[in-house]
Amino acid sequence: MDAPVVTRVHVAVVGAGHSGLCMGVRLKQAGIEDFVILEKAATLGGTWRDNTYPGASCDAPSFLYSFSFAQKTDWSRRFAWQPELLGYAAELAIRHGLLPHCRFGAEVQRIAYDEQDNAWTLTCADGSQTVADFVVTGVGQLNRPAVPAIAGRDTFAGPQFHSAQWDHALDLTGRRVAVIGNAASAVQFVPQIAPQVAQLTIFQRSANWLLPRKDRLYAPRTQRLLTRFPALAKLYHHAQWFYFGEMQLTPLMKQVRVVQALARRRALAHLRRQVPDPALRAKLVPDYLIGAKRVLFNDDYYPTLARSNVRLVTDGIERIEPSGVRSRTDELHSADVLVFATGFQSTEFLAPIEVVGRDGRDLRDDWRGGARAYLGVTVSGFPNFFMLYGPNTNLGHNSILVMIEAQVDYVIDALAKMKARGVRRIDVRRQVMDDYNRSLQQDLAKSVWSTIGASWYKLADGTITNNWPHSTIRYRRLLREARLEDYET
Repeated sequence: MDAPVVTRVHVAVVGAGHSGLCMGVRLKQAGIEDFVILEKAATLGGTWRDNTYPGASCDAPSFLYSFSFAQKTDWSRRFAWQPELLGYAAELAIRHGLLPHCRFGAEVQRIAYDEQDNAWTLTCADGSQTVADFVVTGVGQLNRPAVPAIAGRDTFAGPQFHSAQWDHALDLTGRRVAVIGNAASAVQFVPQIAPQVAQLTIFQRSANWLLPRKDRLYAPRTQRLLTRFPALAKLYHHAQWFYFGEMQLTPLMKQVRVVQALARRRALAHLRRQVPDPALRAKLVPDYLIGAKRVLFNDDYYPTLARSNVRLVTDGIERIEPSGVRSRTDELHSADVLVFATGFQSTEFLAPIEVVGRDGRDLRDDWRGGARAYLGVTVSGFPNFFMLYGPNTNLGHNSILVMIEAQVDYVIDALAKMKARGVRRIDVRRQVMDDYNRSLQQDLAKSVWSTIGASWYKLADGTITNNWPHSTIRYRRLLREARLEDYET
C-alpha cells in the first residue's frame, strides 16, 4: 500500500469560496506565499458555484458583494445574478494569483492537532495529507442541503432534487412541478419556471415578509463613470452598505418598534399592490414579527402566484406518494417532478469535517450544546485554528462579505503579531470565550429572532447559533486588531 502524499505548508485554507479566496489574497498581500487552499469541488466559487437554479441572485446589492480591496465597479445590475457573482470570484482568484495555491478535488475529512509538533494535519478523502502551522476554514454556513424526512419521499415515481443541486438536464416544459418550501431560493426560481411548466404547486409552511426589490440594470454610462472614478464607486458602496443594511434592517433585528411598524406597513402595501385576490393575500401574511426570519426582497414572486397554472398550498404535507404530494386535508396534488427548496443544515458548523484539538478534544463534543467561538473566529482548545463565517457571524441585515473581510484581517493581524513577538501558538482563553458568548447570548435574547420558535438561525432549544445581533460597524470595531492578551501562548 502506497504511503499517503504529505505536503507541508505554513497556512492551510479550507474552501475556495469567497471566504477562502479573501484569505488567500490577504495572505499574499502580507507577504505569505507558503499556503494552500483545499477545495473539495473541481472548481472554485462556493455557494455561487453550487446554486445555479434559475434566477439565482444575491439579496444584497451588488456593490456590497465585492471586497474593499477588489471593488468591482461594472456590475450589470443592482442585484447581481449567479453567473456574475461566480465570475467575480474567478476574477479575484486569477487577478491575485491564487490558482497555483488551489488544490481542487481535495475534500478535507479530518483536521487534527499535534501538540508536540504544534502543527495540524489535514487528511483528505483521497488519503493525501497536508501539515500546516495554521488552519483557516472558510466552508460557510449554507453548503449542505437539507431535505426533510417526509413520509413516502422514496416512493415518488418522478425526478426529485434540491434547489442547490438543480438538475439542468431535466426539461420542465409541460411538466407538473411541486415545490416544497417557499423561502429565499423558491421566491427566485418560482417566477422563472412558472411560464414553462404545466402546473406549479408550492407548499408553504410559513409565509415570508417580502419588501420591494427594485432591481434594475445599470446604464453603460454609470458603469463607465464608476470605473473611471474608483473613489465614486467606493462612496456608492458605502452608501449602499449604510443605508440598505445599517439603517433599514439593523433596527428590525433590535426590535425598534417604529422601524418594525414602518417595515411591516411597507411589506403589507407591497403585498396589496401585487396580490389583488384577498383569499390568496391572506395566506401570504406572516404570523410573526418582521425580521424574525429572513426578510426577502422580491418583485415577481407575488404576481407569479396569481397565474392560472400556479397554486399555493398551506395545508401542510401528510406524505409523498408515487404520483404526487398528499396534503393534510387528504387532497392529492399530482406532480411529475419534486423540487425541495428547504434550505440547508445550517447549525452544524464545519460538518462533516472531524476537528480534533488539544488532548484529543473533538470539536463536535465541544459544540454538542451549540456551536460557539470567540468573535466567531477561534475556539478554546484548538490552537492556531481560525474560522471564517463561523458561529454567530451570519447577518440578517447586510452583506456577509463585510464580516468575512473583518475576520480575514483579524487573522492576518494575529499572524503578524505572533511573528513580531516570536510566538508560535495562540489558544483563546476559555474564560475569554465563555464571557464573550454569555454576553452575546444575552443580546441575542433581546433580538427579534428570539420571538419565534424555529428558524435556521437557531437550535431546537432556542439557542441562536448563527446570527450576529449588532451592526457590522460594531463587529468590525471588535475585530480591528487581534489582542494576544486574550490568548494563551
